[in-house]
Amino acid sequence: MNTRDTVQPELDDIEFDNARRGFIGTIPDARIVSRSGHDVWNLSHYGFLDDETPAPSVHPNLWRQARLNMQHGLFKVTERIYQVRGFDIANVSFIEGDTGVIVIDPLTVAETAEAALALYRQHRGNRPVSAMIYTHSHADHYGSARGALDENDARARNVPIIAPRGFMWHTVSENVIAGNAMLRRGMFQAGISLPKHVCGQVDCGIGKAAPMGTGTLIPPTMTIEGEVETHVIDGVKIIFHLALENEAPSEMFMHFPELRALNTAEIGVQTMHNLCPLRGAQVRDARLWSRYLDEALDRYAPTADVVFAQHNWPTWGNERIRTYLRQQRDLYKYLHDQTVRLMNHGLTGIEVAEVLKLPDSLAKTWANRGFYGSISHNVKAIVQRYLGWYDGNPAHLHTLPPEAAGPRYVEYMGGANALLERARADYERGEYRWVAEVTNHLVFADPTNQGARALCQRAGAARVRVGIVDLAQCLFARRAGVAQRRAEDTSALCEP
Repeated sequence: MNTRDTVQPELDDIEFDNARRGFIGTIPDARIVSRSGHDVWNLSHYGFLDDETPAPSVHPNLWRQARLNMQHGLFKVTERIYQVRGFDIANVSFIEGDTGVIVIDPLTVAETAEAALALYRQHRGNRPVSAMIYTHSHADHYGSARGALDENDARARNVPIIAPRGFMWHTVSENVIAGNAMLRRGMFQAGISLPKHVCGQVDCGIGKAAPMGTGTLIPPTMTIEGEVETHVIDGVKIIFHLALENEAPSEMFMHFPELRALNTAEIGVQTMHNLCPLRGAQVRDARLWSRYLDEALDRYAPTADVVFAQHNWPTWGNERIRTYLRQQRDLYKYLHDQTVRLMNHGLTGIEVAEVLKLPDSLAKTWANRGFYGSISHNVKAIVQRYLGWYDGNPAHLHTLPPEAAGPRYVEYMGGANALLERARADYERGEYRWVAEVTNHLVFADPTNQGARALCQRAGAARVRVGIVDLAQCLFARRAGVAQRRAEDTSALCEP
């Protein structure tokens, strides 16, 4: 979220109505407990979001998004289509076929899938799983596979498990080659170790948080190889449309023509997405992202009465669907084209991020707000995709690592005490970005300096409150794992 795209939301209830529409039932607080007795998922920790008035420590728009993402339970999307939302960071979709139920994206961990399927069966009958579909190669969309379907039973009944081309390759590649680093960085990105609190973890934009349970996978038995393929799965006609090298390197969305429904997987959700998440990933192609949304708009929106995705809530009504898809399409195209234009005028990624802003026609759209991705991060990713890490300044070709540079910066600034004194004065003047930068040098020079860490954290939190989200540098400041952000320090984020 950025100060440049934080026009206050229109005072209407359309998104809340959509988030609640079709509600059937749920379990208290969506609480899911493992067999060993620990909480895998529990929304009661977010009780502070019951208050409609945003806490001073949270940006008002993020507060609203966080409240929208609190809706949980089984929802009817349209005839034969149901979703369980709010049991995981992702959604699981259920399509009722002739003999059973087709499961789309069985969530992140086995425990949440078991709970979601049990809730569905409680209200819709004990239908067997007749097919399972993975929309893409990210763990929050396949990691609960064995919680939704017993693999031996699936083989015995010849249950099709469907995925886009390259699914297994990219699933293994991402989780093996960079898996350890991504896991650590992902914990920082989502604030997993922070308490659920107005001064801690509030929301992830596309959902509340990641569940803590058992990850699994059942390999697909059928892959979609062609750009567009039509299949009848358990009596349901599905048009599969590949969207490769996009939000995920292996991804597809689906149209259900007889049900007049479009599933956009994760290429269309109710927030600006990441072109390169802070956890790390291969940089995504904003140009392709826009193209796939354009294809969905052109080919499938004319015969759709609802568009639903594997995060957040659906959109109903043909005119609203067209507007939603068009604005999402134009968002990524605008970010791409304007970044490339400024890049070719000689601006670096950091410089583009300082000057590029969305036109009001895009910035005022709720689904284009930066609750998960941001303009600042995304334009830097676009520059990185085309030009790489080097910004053209020879002084940056061989810079010192933070552990070596930090002590020198502190010495040049007159020592730790002098640096902190000046940084506190700058903080009072609202120079939050600068304070975060200079105190970060002191944190790396001396990770035991609690004054530096607390001020760095407060500066990071203040940047969030005023609409600048960039938690990677300071909110979770660390030095080779020694100065790792600790949950007990969270109170510092709320200090004035």
